Amino acid sequence: MTPDVLAPLDLAFWNIESDRQPMHLGALGVFAADSPEAARRAAELLAARSVAVPGLRMRIRDALLPFGGAVRAPDADFDPARHVHLACVARDFHAAAGELMERPLDRSRPPWEVHVLPGEDGASFAVLFKFHHALADGLRALTLAAGVMDPLPEPPPRRKRPEPAPAVRRPTLASSLGLVRRRVGAVGQALDIGASVARATLGYLDPAPALTADATGTRRTAGVVVDIDDVHRIRKHTGGTVNDVLIAAVAGALRRWLTERGESGDGVRPRALIPVSRRRPRDAHPGGNRLSGYLIRLPVDEPDPLQRLRTVRTAMDRNKEAGPNRGAGAVALLADHVPPLGHRLGGPVVAQAARLLFDILVTSVPLPGIGLRLGGCPLTAVYPFAPLAQGQSLAVAVSTYRGNVHYGLIADAEAVPDLDRLAAALRAEIDELGEAAERS
Repeated sequence: MTPDVLAPLDLAFWNIESDRQPMHLGALGVFAADSPEAARRAAELLAARSVAVPGLRMRIRDALLPFGGAVRAPDADFDPARHVHLACVARDFHAAAGELMERPLDRSRPPWEVHVLPGEDGASFAVLFKFHHALADGLRALTLAAGVMDPLPEPPPRRKRPEPAPAVRRPTLASSLGLVRRRVGAVGQALDIGASVARATLGYLDPAPALTADATGTRRTAGVVVDIDDVHRIRKHTGGTVNDVLIAAVAGALRRWLTERGESGDGVRPRALIPVSRRRPRDAHPGGNRLSGYLIRLPVDEPDPLQRLRTVRTAMDRNKEAGPNRGAGAVALLADHVPPLGHRLGGPVVAQAARLLFDILVTSVPLPGIGLRLGGCPLTAVYPFAPLAQGQSLAVAVSTYRGNVHYGLIADAEAVPDLDRLAAALRAEIDELGEAAERS
């Protein structure tokens, strides 16, 4: 394996990290145990299989060229025992995951870890995957994790049509002018995004003290499972997409939660960043991040659940019409216009600026529709966790797996000591949305 130069956005994630703001994403998978030794056997399998996954052997190191850049390169001293850990018996998987998500990854080694958590009842165990965002986005992390799970049945081979040899193209006046136009267009795109970011921060009001806090480096996680059929029933009555329903539920849950805390939701419209993958099957940087995003204001101040959903749907439709390459939510694309040394020197400044760009992250991580297993034990639930940006207290990630929607909540443990109450509010909001949709 040859060194792979980090794409600009990967380099940005690598350089904005601090001890109190680790930039790793995670996923907590819960498995049904078939024996008291299931967790130990799972840890052994994960360690043995990781050796054969090339992406898990790659560490990130500084590069001479481009100046200020970094590369992914094979770790000659790779030892799976440094990355796969069998923990003590866990009474509460989420409590254990929160403590483990606090700890930054070792930057001198391939930046990933797996922690196997035996369940107290012996009927289940959990596996917490941690991947640095510079190593993988959600889709890439899924690919890496799948590489250490039990092999899936292979589909029947498809006949491949012979591909024609690529034509040799020589530069022409038209192609040269096209290149100039594309570069000018890229500059215009950057200016458009920058102007949108400025408009999003003008007149900015603090959305709620509960959503913003000084970083303490502590973490707490929680999970919510929702039947996908319930979500589809809401969508069929109200229109829009499944994603619109899931985002609107977050807005309603925040309103419930703030009310229970004695903090009014009136006037609260936090800016939610909704990441959008720009990955393509033949991406030139298969291990890199290819992300843009949409920025919407969550209608926490709206008391009617169906009106909250309509507001979210309208905002998402407007973003989709503009596309993922425009608007304040596409701020990640600006990384492409910053030289490597700028990312290295400006990382701490960019980390501080995240608070000005958005208030909460709500992201979706797709999972395969087929059942996954580890050591023969079926995966029964999976909760994704997003990184927390500087000055933000809460992030929400969503995955759909085997007929259920799994919300993974991660928060600063000191700023949000009652994350379980927010999880309960999310479950209640789905129920209320369903009842309101039936009545409409």
